[in-house]
Amino acid sequence: MAETAIVRIASIAAGGAGVGRLDGLAVFVPRTAPGDEVRVSLRRRARHAEGRVLGLLVPGPSRVSPTCRHYERDACGGCQLQHLDYSAQLEAKRDVVVQAFRRIARREVGVPDVVPSPARWQYRNKLTLTLRRASHGWVGGLRRYDDPDAIFALEECPITADGVLAAWRELMAAAAWLPEAGELRGMIRHTASGAVLHLTGGVSWPGASEFVASCPSLEGITWADDRGAAHVVRAGGTIGADSFAQVNMSLAGALHDHAASLALARGPERLIDAYGGSGAIARRLQGPDRTLVLIELDAAATRVARATLGPASRVVTARVESVLADELPADAVVLNPPRAGVDVRVCHVLEQAAARPATLVYVSCDPATLARDVARLPSYRVASLTLFDMFPQTAHVEVVCELVPEAA
Repeated sequence: MAETAIVRIASIAAGGAGVGRLDGLAVFVPRTAPGDEVRVSLRRRARHAEGRVLGLLVPGPSRVSPTCRHYERDACGGCQLQHLDYSAQLEAKRDVVVQAFRRIARREVGVPDVVPSPARWQYRNKLTLTLRRASHGWVGGLRRYDDPDAIFALEECPITADGVLAAWRELMAAAAWLPEAGELRGMIRHTASGAVLHLTGGVSWPGASEFVASCPSLEGITWADDRGAAHVVRAGGTIGADSFAQVNMSLAGALHDHAASLALARGPERLIDAYGGSGAIARRLQGPDRTLVLIELDAAATRVARATLGPASRVVTARVESVLADELPADAVVLNPPRAGVDVRVCHVLEQAAARPATLVYVSCDPATLARDVARLPSYRVASLTLFDMFPQTAHVEVVCELVPEAA
C-alpha cells in the first residue's frame, strides 16, 4: 500500500512545486501553495520525497482558483503557479533566486527588486505544441506535468495572445494536410508582419500546397524534416528582429533598457554584447563615442544584427567561448546566454583577463545556472540584482545581475 502523509507547505521551490518537511525530509508537492495543509501520497528518495496531492485539507492564504480549464483538469505542464495569487508568485520567484545564490554561489544578495509584468495574461507571442497522430486524426496540445509523454488537446491558453491562438486553430483545421509523421513539433510566433509557423518532424510533405492554401493567416511557414533538411514552405513573413526577442513584449523593453543602463553606467568606451542575438540590447548600447562588438552563434540572428546596428558596431558569428579572449579588453561585457548558462571557459577568460571589465551584466532565465556562473567569477561581487517577471503564472523568471570587480 502506498505511503500517505499530511504535509504543511512552507515555500515554493524552483520549478514551482510546494515544499514541506516530514520527519526532517524535504517533500516536494506540485500544485500546492504556502500555508496549504495537504494529504499526499509519498515517494521517498535518498535525500528528499516527492508527493502527489490526494486532498487539500486547509488552503493557504495565497491560494486562488486557476483561470485555465486545462490547469487542473488536464494537469497542464505549461504553467506551474496559476493556483497562487500574483503577489505570492512574485515572492516565490524572489525566494528561489535568493536561495539559488545562497546555496550555489555562496553569496548573500539581500532582497532583490522584482519588476512585475504589465500583462499577466495573453502576454506570450509564441506557442509551441506537440502534434500527435491518433486513430481519429491529429491531436495538438501540451504535455501533462505528471506524465510528460502524455498530451491533451488544447482548447485554450490564457497566457497566449489571441492572434497566436487563432493561427493555431487555423493550423488544426488544416491538420489533414500536415507532413507524414507520427509526431510533429509546431511553433507559432507572432512577428511584426504576422504569424509564422515552424514545423519539425516527418520525412515527406505531399500535402504542403493544400496546407498553405488552408492557412492564409500564416505569413511564413518553414519545415525541418527528420533528415535534418530545412524547407521554406511559404516565404511571405518577414522574420525580423522581434523574431528573436522575448516572448513577453510588454516587459522585454524594460528588461533590455535596464541591462543597457547598467552596462553604460560607468561610461564605457568599448563594450561586448555576448550571446547578443539580433541586437535587442546592443541597439541600446550604441553611441558616437563607443565601440561595440556583438557575439552570437545564430547566423539568422546576426544577419538581423548587421542590418540594424550602426557602423561603429561589429557583429561576430561564433561561439562566445571561442572568441571572447580575442575581443577583450572591454570596459563592459553583457552576457545573455541560453538557459544552460555560459561555458566555463567564458568565466575563465573573464577571471584571467589582464584588464578586467569594470562591469559585467548577466541576463539569465535560470537562477541556478546564473548562481553557478557567478560562483565561477570569485573576483567579482554582485552590485545589483533585479528580477523581471517575464512569465506570469509559470515558475520561470528573468534575472539581471550586475557584477563589478571586488575592489570596485
